[in-house]
Amino acid sequence: MKREDVRNVAIIAHVDHGKTTLVDELLKQSGVFRENQEVAERVMDSNDIERERGITILSKNTAITYKGTKINIIDTPGHADFGGEVERVLKMVNGVILVVDAFEGAMPQTKFVLRKALELSLPVIVCVNKIDRPEARPAEVVDEVLELFIDLEADDAQLDCPFVYASAKTGTASLDMDKEGTDMVPLFETILDYIPAPEGDPDAATQVLISTIDYNEYVGRIGIGKVDNGKISVNQDVVICNHHDPEMQRKVKVSKLYEFDGLQKVEVKEAGIGSIVAISGISDIHIGDTLCAPEDVRPIPFQKISEPTIAIHFMVNDSPLAGTEGKFVTSRHLRDRLFRELNTDVSLRVEETESMDSFKVSGRGELHLSVLIENMRREGFEFAVSKAEVLYHTDENGKKTEPMELAYVDVPEEFSGAVIRKLSERKGELQGMGQGTGGYTRLTFSIPSRGLIGYRGEFMTDTKGNGILNTVFDGYGPYKGDLAYRSNGSLIAFEAGEAITYGLFNAQERGTLFIGPGEKVYSGMVVGETGRAEDIEINVCKTKHLTNTRSSSADEALKLVPPKVLSLEQALDFIDTDELLEVTPESLRIRKKILDPTLRKRAGFKKNDQ
Repeated sequence: MKREDVRNVAIIAHVDHGKTTLVDELLKQSGVFRENQEVAERVMDSNDIERERGITILSKNTAITYKGTKINIIDTPGHADFGGEVERVLKMVNGVILVVDAFEGAMPQTKFVLRKALELSLPVIVCVNKIDRPEARPAEVVDEVLELFIDLEADDAQLDCPFVYASAKTGTASLDMDKEGTDMVPLFETILDYIPAPEGDPDAATQVLISTIDYNEYVGRIGIGKVDNGKISVNQDVVICNHHDPEMQRKVKVSKLYEFDGLQKVEVKEAGIGSIVAISGISDIHIGDTLCAPEDVRPIPFQKISEPTIAIHFMVNDSPLAGTEGKFVTSRHLRDRLFRELNTDVSLRVEETESMDSFKVSGRGELHLSVLIENMRREGFEFAVSKAEVLYHTDENGKKTEPMELAYVDVPEEFSGAVIRKLSERKGELQGMGQGTGGYTRLTFSIPSRGLIGYRGEFMTDTKGNGILNTVFDGYGPYKGDLAYRSNGSLIAFEAGEAITYGLFNAQERGTLFIGPGEKVYSGMVVGETGRAEDIEINVCKTKHLTNTRSSSADEALKLVPPKVLSLEQALDFIDTDELLEVTPESLRIRKKILDPTLRKRAGFKKNDQ
């Protein structure tokens, strides 16, 4: 049976093509907000970091009503690092809206999310967004998207998809690329006409597949999923089972049930087929679990969550300045916080190590882990992190394999030589070179994931900020050999104290400084980078010797070059394998793992002898 008064749809796209802004407009024009209500831009991005960076990290559920039909909308992330979120939520919906920028066209992540939708045989509405951009080229973009469908072996029904031309910013949509729309009605109508109503058997036993987990300090874990068969009601006894773990069956009770309405969760007594519901009161609920009626326990098949590819060690800060700026500094604080993150982030793994003070945290990419570090820093945590390292596997022949990425680079022609040279040094193989949009050259590389660690900062410098680098995970491939992460050495402070202008003035001749006068330093702390390959120890706390003779130039002010202040991502990129990044709510400090210069030299000799 079909439930005609409901539609479930996910909005998928490459990063920055306007998904969240489009959802804003659909909410506004469906009457979710009062007319005089002030609404923030990108109202669905609830997390501070999402707002600051303009990216979606966690998928969000919302619902609107149009002509008596409830449309459940899921806004998904566009970044490859959060691809795990996209894979899961597509199990909840009956169709997708693929948003494509009218200038940029089909991008790497467009291909990734579209492939996932086509694999699940979901109908696709293509929304060509930003149609009001002066450089928009909708006709070419439509051809690019259709070519992408053909590349991904879409069937005839999927190829015959509707195209809607929209400007999410102005809140208009049209079915004709040459005619400007007046509102979002054409998109609403296309959703009702083209996205099928959810199907199921209302009289069958209950089946609800959990596709997302939310977490709330007051009620704990909240499972979000779609009612596939039967109905679910408050105080109902259900059995939790899992397709990948046939042995597991646990009896639980549904204590609270919610449906989505606008941006709110609304308590309901029961929900029928096709409804997207949130269930609280079940403490140990996980993504991929199915809630079934006790008399008919049949788990719904669910794809496994993609494995992490990259790991960072989080450890207790043991530097001489430890505990001076953070609120939560002990290993117990660190452990509790990392394991709490697993409540909502299923792509993350946290493992305890031989040391009580160190935890191995694995994720889908550098951005994935840097967002966690930034969140913890804002919450008052103080800790140290190591250089990111990739997770190796072994194939059936016992050979070492490593994660590979497809890197798509758009650069102005004059910078393509520098980019090709750098990526080739990092074991990248150039697979294609063509004409991109707007006079840019499009380069396609197959490169080990570790070859991209620490590269983005260099890339922005090499292309003078004009390059665009997109990556998509491309499975595991044979190990490509050893790789040097960094060609420049570090400038290391060799005594503790406060940086003095005189000491810094002498040090700046040796390289680029990361600190200014008045900053606290300690022996073994990295205060800059040098142009040479080896590390140099310097004294930035050095004061001028006072004598009773005055030279004519003595009173001239010492001119310091402004220090290069590293952001969290730049610092994570910069650190080498023998260094750590000290993270506190107020500071980011790079330091050597071994602070004592004598012990550090000894460790260096041992390493060279091996």
